[in-house]
Amino acid sequence: MRGYQFSDFKSDAFPKGGFEELLDLFTKLLNITAGDAGEALVWMNELDKQYKITTDAYGMGNFLDDLKEKGYITEDTAKGTFSITPKTEQTIRKAALEEIFGKLKKAGKGNHNANTSGIGEEKNADRREYAFGDSLDQIDMTASIHNAQINHGIGNFTLTERDLEVEEKDYKTLTSTVLMIDISHSMILYGEDRITPAKKVAMALAELIHTRYPKDTLDIVVFGNDAWPITVKDLPYLQVGPYHTNTYAGLELAVNLLRRRKTHNKQIFMITDGKPTCLKENGGYYKNSMGLDRKVITKTLSMAAQCKRLRIPITTFMIAKDPYLQQFVREFTQVNGGRAFYSSLSGLGEYIFEDYIKNRRKIVR
Repeated sequence: MRGYQFSDFKSDAFPKGGFEELLDLFTKLLNITAGDAGEALVWMNELDKQYKITTDAYGMGNFLDDLKEKGYITEDTAKGTFSITPKTEQTIRKAALEEIFGKLKKAGKGNHNANTSGIGEEKNADRREYAFGDSLDQIDMTASIHNAQINHGIGNFTLTERDLEVEEKDYKTLTSTVLMIDISHSMILYGEDRITPAKKVAMALAELIHTRYPKDTLDIVVFGNDAWPITVKDLPYLQVGPYHTNTYAGLELAVNLLRRRKTHNKQIFMITDGKPTCLKENGGYYKNSMGLDRKVITKTLSMAAQCKRLRIPITTFMIAKDPYLQQFVREFTQVNGGRAFYSSLSGLGEYIFEDYIKNRRKIVR
């Protein structure tokens, strides 16, 4: 077995140069600082002092001026604070999408084309003769008229059924997805930042759906002691709270959101690192962080069974390796009939993207 090989740290691992290189680092820091532009700039100044990430020709002062001039941040001069703009929020989402989807392409994943053609929404290159039952919007009228001229001549124009040429269309399903993100305190325990990768995945998934599958829907739910919906714009600012894990409340809200969607495909993605430890009852909270509390577990499993009856599969992405937690996930998955992935933080995005693209190419039953 080979051991670890250590080498001297090379400061050129940090970007040096102009605006674009520094902007990339700035957006990464914004993910970690929950959208706090001032804190991110402080970190960049510290990195510059220690590792010289700027040059004599382009320093941090130039970068700050460009951020304001190009509309990435605004400054409240009275309070001496900086805030990011919607343009920066979109830049963060695009960067997350490029990072995760780029890894998928390099790994050869994510290419799940449907093998069914017929009435659909995406045209392909195939052509064929008209057959009874084909939709009228599939007929290529330009090609059909051309066929009629060749077959019958131009002098006495005639268009018959055999002249009609049909464009094949790939079958494409529409999908409604709820992404649940655990924001309980354990997401930052033991020196491991689990919330930042979860936020990055959510932003990338939202950008993917917005740009490539605009008819699909994505709702985002966060859950701690309670559960509530957030928007994509809220993601950069999302932080972990001093919460327990009320998985039941998160699932209940996710189901209510999906009930309003009219699509056939409905699914829940849940990112969590722990077990359910909390329920809301009688106006208060029942909490137990010790082991697996059967009262909490039974209630959560009942919601998983309800999702199965509603044909809503739940895919759980467990970012913890404790055997007893994995045992709970296996039981939860069996009750729901869904799936579970035991993912590292670095592979979380690729798992979710591959699963999303695969699922939207078929009808989930």
